[in-house]
Amino acid sequence: MEAALEFVFRWIHFLAGITWIGLLYFLNFVNVPFQRVLDPSARPLVIPTLMPRVLAWFRHAAWITVLAGLVLWWLKYARLGDIVETNNAKTILIGGLLGIIMASNVWFIIWPNQRRIIEAVRSGQTADPSWGRRALYASRTNVILSFPMLLFMDGAGHYGLDWVSIVVYGVLAAILAYLLLFSVQKWAVTKF
Repeated sequence: MEAALEFVFRWIHFLAGITWIGLLYFLNFVNVPFQRVLDPSARPLVIPTLMPRVLAWFRHAAWITVLAGLVLWWLKYARLGDIVETNNAKTILIGGLLGIIMASNVWFIIWPNQRRIIEAVRSGQTADPSWGRRALYASRTNVILSFPMLLFMDGAGHYGLDWVSIVVYGVLAAILAYLLLFSVQKWAVTKF
């Protein structure tokens, strides 16, 4: 029974995680450059049509991923008393904490600000630029956090990392994400 439960929650965690992170990358690597070149007259059609759908899948995939991940963490580590006893537990704990921070960004910063923008566009009002800026910064933060988070999620099952390695590899993964994110957002508009 326990193995079946772990299998089901791992599968849910995997599917929801792919959906969440895939949409995170779509929003940052495709949608942000697209919105910059979108004709202002098309915004009232594109934003209220596309963004509510994308953001619904995005935010619900986030909480499902985190919830399934917490169940898995409980089944594999916490209930056995291994919160930070092994390197695998340390690695998954840090990955999970990054995921929780990212989901919090989705629900408490990105979604509320995007909802305001969608409502303003629907009603023909001008959206406050600070709403988009807040959502964009939180979303960029999530892209940067996603690289070490994914490294740690994968790493916990294959190789455990000690605290020093977690910090070193985490910082390197975040730097790689930062460089990729800002290089794509700077040159992608003219290249694609």
